Amino acid sequence: MKAFSRTLIYIPVVHTQADLGVLGRSIHRTHRQINGKTSQQRKASAIDQIWIDIESAVTGLDLDYGSVRLYQDSLPVCGHELDIVEELAAKGSRNHQLLLRMTENGATLMGTESAELLIKEYEHYKHILENGHPTEKTETDTRRKASADSLLHARDRYIGQRVNQTLPKGDTGILFLGVLHRPEPFFEQDIHLIYPIGKPAAS
Repeated sequence: MKAFSRTLIYIPVVHTQADLGVLGRSIHRTHRQINGKTSQQRKASAIDQIWIDIESAVTGLDLDYGSVRLYQDSLPVCGHELDIVEELAAKGSRNHQLLLRMTENGATLMGTESAELLIKEYEHYKHILENGHPTEKTETDTRRKASADSLLHARDRYIGQRVNQTLPKGDTGILFLGVLHRPEPFFEQDIHLIYPIGKPAAS
């Protein structure tokens, strides 16, 4: 039996437009052009319900927030983490509003990702949006997917290492991470993973 010395609560999340900033607005417009207004409204309603479920699950954990560290998808290690969370919360991000409530209860907000990798991924998707979406699978499209997969893998490795290095023994971390991520192989063996709302579908 494994001997666990620290706990990581893994919350798979779906990003809202407010989470993604300028890029989110571009994605919103593209989705609406392709799928129509009704489809966009259904998607927004489904995401809203997901966040209601997440908020309920996190509230029900009954944690001692003084020993909780918060790790967040796309939050860079930069020294201005709280400013970023406050800005996105003010713009309507349910995810970041939840982070703020937990920090007000005593949880510690942690920079989670490499700023360099996040910039590379932003530029990758910005380029795709600016150059349109091919209707047929092409060699360029295949290269773009390979590049995106490589960046996501590198981000997951960094996230795993960041949690390993900064989550003290005896403490609990809460990781909010998009459903495409797979950081589990990079966590050290003494970290007990808990999935209060279930694992990402492909885990």
